Amino acid sequence: MTTSSDKNVEVWTRANARYTDGAAPNAWSQDEITWGVWSIPERDIGVLPDVEGLDVVELGCGTAYFSAWLAKRGARPVGIDPTPAQLETAGRMQGQFGLDFPLVEARAEDVPLPDASFDLALSEYGASIWADPERWIPEAARLLRPGGVLVFLRNSTLAMICAPDDEEAPTEERLLRPQFGMNRFEWSDGSVEFHPPHGDLLRLLRRSGFDVEDLVELQAPENAERHPEYDYVTPEWGRQWPAEEIWVARKR
Repeated sequence: MTTSSDKNVEVWTRANARYTDGAAPNAWSQDEITWGVWSIPERDIGVLPDVEGLDVVELGCGTAYFSAWLAKRGARPVGIDPTPAQLETAGRMQGQFGLDFPLVEARAEDVPLPDASFDLALSEYGASIWADPERWIPEAARLLRPGGVLVFLRNSTLAMICAPDDEEAPTEERLLRPQFGMNRFEWSDGSVEFHPPHGDLLRLLRRSGFDVEDLVELQAPENAERHPEYDYVTPEWGRQWPAEEIWVARKR
């Protein structure tokens, strides 16, 4: 039986062939931590702790550029991803940029690492939308030490309610689907995403042993330009409503 993870591995294997040529080196060469389609600097948001000396697990790391940004700041990251092609690109980038940290081929729902191994769990459009939240969020809790922090970026609930079924079409200024019962999205390219609404996600985090400390809804800056690849939302839309959101939760 083909699972949602199997489908997403197929999609990201194809995407990696396009991404590896220019985007991966460009992302790895970046020194500043930024968030989302608008590349909003972390210094303007402040959702991450001081990462120097922290053990960090990135769930759904892709080509691991976010882990690379953290490693440059003295963190000890471990990248987790189920797609061999993405990890192969990440490995080549490590050699090219002189950074070395573990890369583990695994699904974020079932990570082959010991309990309480990390201070920070991170997902930037990785497990946060591509893995079943009923499984990956409890797994993040298992991997974190008491007091550890989970930070993840995903599409906002509002953006998904206003997103047409055609993923190539831009987000609209009207409600297109009900919020109640919203969770699993299957797209025409074969990919499967998960977007539970705020209430469902809040209750899941609490059941998994987390206390939510912040929810940052990202606004497109005045000088924002439409992303060349992830153009599902326009800057004009993003200046009026949050297209993306960052959750910060601490393990009890």
